[in-house]
Amino acid sequence: MADLRTTYMGVELKNPIILGASSLVEDPIVIQKIERAGVAAIVYRSLFEEQIHLEQIQLQDQLGEYNERNAEMQNLFPQVKHGGAKEHLFKLEKLISKVSIPVFASLNATYDESWEEYALALEKTGIAGLELNFYDVPMDGDISGSEIEEKQLKILAKLKSAIKVPISVKLSPFYANPINLISKMDQAGASGVVLFNRFFQPEINIETEEFFFPFDLTHPKDYQLSLRFTGLLYGNISADICSSRGISDGSDMIKMLLAGASAVQVVSAIYRNKASHITSMIDMLEEWMDVRGYKTINDFKGNLSMINSKDPYAYKRAQYVDILMKSNEILKKYPMV
Repeated sequence: MADLRTTYMGVELKNPIILGASSLVEDPIVIQKIERAGVAAIVYRSLFEEQIHLEQIQLQDQLGEYNERNAEMQNLFPQVKHGGAKEHLFKLEKLISKVSIPVFASLNATYDESWEEYALALEKTGIAGLELNFYDVPMDGDISGSEIEEKQLKILAKLKSAIKVPISVKLSPFYANPINLISKMDQAGASGVVLFNRFFQPEINIETEEFFFPFDLTHPKDYQLSLRFTGLLYGNISADICSSRGISDGSDMIKMLLAGASAVQVVSAIYRNKASHITSMIDMLEEWMDVRGYKTINDFKGNLSMINSKDPYAYKRAQYVDILMKSNEILKKYPMV
């Protein structure tokens, strides 16, 4: 029987499947089902400092709505303060105490001081590691890409010296050269890198002429960008690679491991197929390894990375050129007449 154990961020996992940060952690019954299904680790939903600030403003607005109903009424409610991150930390600590698998925290802060403050607080809950969720949408055209990268590198370096648990970075693909930045983060001490973040994008309702924000799940083949960069990075950085976004079944997971990932994060696949889907993914990986005689994941991990591939063009631009040269073939599959 194949040994499915892997190591991510220096933490041993019983298999490569990690539940990515999501609201699934809010329901204890769901988490019990997910753990029983065989998931190897959990990333608790991200602590967003921006969300805390917004909730504080909303609370003050609600408490002050009826403050001055008449001249003698100064304040209908006692002064109540928002709990800040305390509720998040309490729920995280409770989850850690209820499961027998590693739990990682995820953090997205606004200010330099906040990154350290929240990181220290999260570490005290007993987490196995901390994922820095560098989810950021630049709104100022005067800020250069290098400034954004330098800021994130400084945050990583600062937290590396402040906390003892291993740190990973979850990045978007929207950098001029993701490989360059990831290499710098690797040198700065990142124990893991998660490829990639999924941004929720705005949508417009043309009937009401208003914005709305759909909670769309990932789609088949969404994993391909992560696959490319996993294959490019394997063997060139010391940090473990965790592939994310669009991992829908056991086949997708195997592809990522062949490209060089140590683990994968899944979320949409569980929303779509329920907790039992994790068991199916594990069974497929085990059967696939047994058929090929692989005893451990390290026996085949990275076999199809760029550094080990027999096809030197598999991950390069020449692949795109090759597709263009064969573009007439798509008309055979999708004829216009």
